[in-house]
Amino acid sequence: HHLLLFGPPGSGKTMAARAVAGIMPDLDTSRSLEVSRIWSQAGKLENNAGLIRRPPFREPHHSASLEGLIGGGKGGRPGEVSLAHGGVLFLDEAPEFGARVIQSIREPLESGRVDIARAGHAWWYPANFHLLMAMNPCPCGNLGREEAGCLCTPPELSRYWRRLGGAILDRIDLRVPVSPVGADTLLGPPGESSREVRMRVE
Repeated sequence: HHLLLFGPPGSGKTMAARAVAGIMPDLDTSRSLEVSRIWSQAGKLENNAGLIRRPPFREPHHSASLEGLIGGGKGGRPGEVSLAHGGVLFLDEAPEFGARVIQSIREPLESGRVDIARAGHAWWYPANFHLLMAMNPCPCGNLGREEAGCLCTPPELSRYWRRLGGAILDRIDLRVPVSPVGADTLLGPPGESSREVRMRVE
């Protein structure tokens, strides 16, 4: 299920999102071959490293271009959506991504692949990934904070959320509000490890 985490800065959205790849099962042989071939095509597979067995985690910066996310350019190299195949594509500060960039992930979300046409040539790459997005609840980030007041107006809030677009939000199965965690909780006993959760998922 694609996931959107929203809450004020410092509430652990990014940390939680980065932990998701750790609870995903290892790639099976077929998926491992696909992922390794994509990474090799992109020039990102290390020499003598063998096949990629763990689900990849990709976190492009919000300044990423359309080509960087979808792929293309010289030689039709795969983009971030294909490098995340079999794993996680995490868009932190999601509303800061360009509207065209955000909307470009609709096709791979629906079809599990991305088609690229450049200068009379056409390629396609697999792009079946788990989409995670994180964002503040409002432009100033204070909405929901007890120790600070939000100064955003309703029109500003509406514009901020509309940056994602209804077409993408319709494809997000889980939208989870996140609140800051108190120091007593952080200093308390540790929870389950990612390995323990991964065994349950498997």
